[in-house]
Amino acid sequence: MQRLHPSMISLAVCLAALAGFVDALAYSSLGGFFASFMSGNSTRLGVAIAAGLSGEIRMAGALILSFVSGVMLATVIARRWPRQQQAAVMIAVTILLTLAAAITEARQDTRALLLLAAAMGAENGAFMRDGEVSVGLTYMTGSLVRMAQRLAGALMGDADRWVWMRYLLLWLGFVSGVVMGGSCFAAFDTRALWLAAGAAAVLTIAIATIARRPQPAGPWGFRAAG
Repeated sequence: MQRLHPSMISLAVCLAALAGFVDALAYSSLGGFFASFMSGNSTRLGVAIAAGLSGEIRMAGALILSFVSGVMLATVIARRWPRQQQAAVMIAVTILLTLAAAITEARQDTRALLLLAAAMGAENGAFMRDGEVSVGLTYMTGSLVRMAQRLAGALMGDADRWVWMRYLLLWLGFVSGVVMGGSCFAAFDTRALWLAAGAAAVLTIAIATIARRPQPAGPWGFRAAG
């Protein structure tokens, strides 16, 4: 087992905030559909099938397929450039968000927002080890479950009493991103996508810089499979 350095934990929280930001933009633009919350989209898909709502079936299905495609893209990138996988994956995320912003700016076509789901699927590949995602950046249910498990363990006397904090930080990062995304959508509408693309570019540079440095274990490090 390997632990991530606190600097990488900070980046993980920032990436979770980016996911929350993008999810808020997608939710606001697509009438209650999500870019990263596939459980929500799956629920919308099932309800739409039951009600025979063909438009919602197509949208939910397309978002889920786009998200899956993004995860596949990140996996291919990680295998192709294993030593630079984090930066390479984040370059792909930045490109997808930039394309979504540019196409939406030109055409105001909600289908372009499918790129947001692909970007969020790909973002999960930023923390991948041995072909498996080690830190879930876009789905918070797992983080809350792990936080609760670790908190229960701390109350029962486990040695690592503060490990639950790392999952709380991920959740807080995501929720903070949602708040910022909702505020920016209210102010700038879909032009707020450019802010997401810019943030992804900054995080790409940061993750590439930090990844070059030695990463000793930190006390709150995320455990990655190894």
